[in-house]
Amino acid sequence: MRVGSFVLAAQFPGQGQGEALHRATRIAELSEESGLDSVWLAEHHFVPYGVCPSATTLAAFLLGRTQRIRVGTAVSVLPTQHPVALGEQAALLHLTSGGRFSLGVGRGGPWVDLEVFGKDIAAYESGYPESLDLLLDWLRRPTVAASGEQYAFREVTVVPRPSEALAGPAGPEVVVACTSPAGVRLAAERGLAMLLGMHVGDAEKAEMVALWRSCALAAGHAPEAVRAAPHVSAGVAQVADRGAQAKEALLKAMPGWLKQGLDAHVTVDGRDRKMRDPVAYTELLCGIHPVGTPRQCADRLAATAERTGITRFALLMEGSGDLAATEENVRRIGAEVLPRLS
Repeated sequence: MRVGSFVLAAQFPGQGQGEALHRATRIAELSEESGLDSVWLAEHHFVPYGVCPSATTLAAFLLGRTQRIRVGTAVSVLPTQHPVALGEQAALLHLTSGGRFSLGVGRGGPWVDLEVFGKDIAAYESGYPESLDLLLDWLRRPTVAASGEQYAFREVTVVPRPSEALAGPAGPEVVVACTSPAGVRLAAERGLAMLLGMHVGDAEKAEMVALWRSCALAAGHAPEAVRAAPHVSAGVAQVADRGAQAKEALLKAMPGWLKQGLDAHVTVDGRDRKMRDPVAYTELLCGIHPVGTPRQCADRLAATAERTGITRFALLMEGSGDLAATEENVRRIGAEVLPRLS
């Protein structure tokens, strides 16, 4: 079982953006020191929900600050950027880090981000498959040309080529954030592992894995590769000496952050959107993820792995909003939860 941290660089009420980014850096450094497997970085624009606007830029910084741990994006939003530019960045990070970079991609939402970056709603609603396929071509071929609805250009040479790594895999790992059956099918047909969000529990994740497997087999992928697909489950983790203590730490801080952050999202076309109740959502997260004593956290992770077949985790550890408490949480997960999972 491989446990990593999920870093949003969340700006809690009363905090500065630099404070949020400093905490994000500390989480990554302590994740490596504490024996965790990976760090996954979220990407958001114009909202305090997360103040990292470029997951690949922060990944580059953290790869330079670490020696062993894998660093990935969770996710780089494809509709707001050119897939070739993203592919170039991914190849560069893969090669310079010795294969420690993972590229997580997703569709994002119908946010004003599209307008700011010169895209339209079609890039979100229908253009995602084209962008994903162009990105994959860039990471897998020596030359690439495009003739689609969004992108059209003559054949060009891929530089740098990720397959020229001296050690490690031929190219960066690519995982796809999936929140719907259509997204699951898209990933499965291409043989790409899924990143499943923290807003859903084990039952729904198990259903998504089952759908992925059936679609991947129907697409002709080898049964052994389908069985071994390294899906990632995102969640929340908070460790304390008593279960109620861990839950209380999150209920004191997360609702204020969620309300401030989620309320700041603006749709590009004025469509109505219904946001979750912050307290109820925090309660839900505490109930379906490893929140409690070290034993309770380990048991929760083991139960999720058994029910879903997923053995990779990206866990949000900054839910208290406090730097010292977050550092202690990361250390305790490494020292008291991981040994119980071996």
